[in-house]
Amino acid sequence: MGTTASGSKPCSQTDPGGARALASPADLAENYPLGECGADLIAQSRRDIAAALAGDDDRLVVVVGPCSIHDPDAALDYARRLAHVAWASADDLIVVMRVYLEKPRTVAGWKGLTNDPGLDGSFDVNEGLRRARELLLEVTRLGLPCATEFLDTLIGPYYSDLVSWGVIGARTVESQVHRELASGLSMPVGFKNRTDGDVRVAVDAIRAARLAHHVPGITPRGEPVVIGTSGNLRTHVVLRGGTRGPNFSAANVSAVLDLLRGHGLPPHVMVDCGHANSGKDPSRQPVVASSLAARVRDGDRAIAGIMLESNLVAGSQEASAKPLVYGQSITDACLSWNATVPVLDELAAAVKARRRLTSYSSSGTLEQVSP
Repeated sequence: MGTTASGSKPCSQTDPGGARALASPADLAENYPLGECGADLIAQSRRDIAAALAGDDDRLVVVVGPCSIHDPDAALDYARRLAHVAWASADDLIVVMRVYLEKPRTVAGWKGLTNDPGLDGSFDVNEGLRRARELLLEVTRLGLPCATEFLDTLIGPYYSDLVSWGVIGARTVESQVHRELASGLSMPVGFKNRTDGDVRVAVDAIRAARLAHHVPGITPRGEPVVIGTSGNLRTHVVLRGGTRGPNFSAANVSAVLDLLRGHGLPPHVMVDCGHANSGKDPSRQPVVASSLAARVRDGDRAIAGIMLESNLVAGSQEASAKPLVYGQSITDACLSWNATVPVLDELAAAVKARRRLTSYSSSGTLEQVSP
C-alpha cells in the first residue's frame, strides 16, 4: 500500500476508523439537480419568510415537522399531509417543514441522517448526503419550503440551495464559525437562545452574522478556498426556553424586544413551542401554541414565527428498536400529526383575527382600526 512521508501507513478508503473519500457538492447537485420551478419556490419562500420575520408580511411563519429525519419515506408521508394544510392556510400561515438532517448531541448518540443513514454505525456519509438531498428535492416538489439546522460547517454546501430557512442551535449559538456560516447563507436564519436560556448570546450572534467575514470553505468541486461573505440581514432570535425555565411569556418576549431595539434590530421573534418551553413534554406544545395564538389574536405583532416538533406518531423510540415504529421520532418526542392539525388551524384563525384589528396604510405602516 505504501507509506506516508513519516513512514506510517495511510488510511484506507474502506477503513471505518480512517479517512474515506467524500463526494463533492457539485457531484451531488449534478445527480440531484434543483430545477427552475423548485428554485423559484425556494427564492419566493425565502423572501416571504424574511418579510414576515421583519414585520413586513402579516402572516405567521410556522416551522413544523419531525425533530429529526431518519426515515425519508415517513418524512415524505408527513410532507404530503402537511402540504395540503399549507395550501389551505396559505393566506394566513407560511408553513415550512422541518427537514432536520443533522442532530446535535449533548454527549453522544445518533447524529442524524447525513452522519449514519443506516442507523447501524456504518457512517456512510456519502449515502446520507444523497438521501438528504433527494428528500429535500421531493419535499420541494410538493410545494413546501424546507427548514434545517446547520451543524457541521462543511455539510451546508451539499444542500443549502434547497433550504428556505435555517437555524443555528442552542449548543452552537456561541460558535464563531457558525455565526460566520450564517453570514454567508442566502436565506433567513434563526439563532436559538443558549441552553441555559441566555438570549443575549443569540442577539450577539445575530449582530455578528449581519457582518461580512472572510472564512475558509470549499467550492462546489470540493476545493479549499477563502470565502468572503456579505453578511446576512435576515437573521432573528428563536426562543426555546432553557434550564432557567420557559421564555415565551409576554414579559419574556418584551424583554427580548427591548434588547433587539437597543441594537437597532427588528423587534420580532420566533418561539419554539418545544424544548424547555414545553418542559420537553410534546403534549404541552399545543398549550404553548394556544397561549401564543391568543396574543396574536389580540394584535401582538412581535410574535412572527412559531416552531413545533411533530411527527406521524406521537412520542419517541430508541434508535436501536427492532422494528422501528413507522413515523415515530428516534430523537426528541414529538406531537402526533392528528394533534398538530388543530394547532395549525388555531394559529391560522389567530392571524385572521389579528388582521381584522389592523390594516396597512397606503404608506405601508401598520395602523390600528376600530373593531
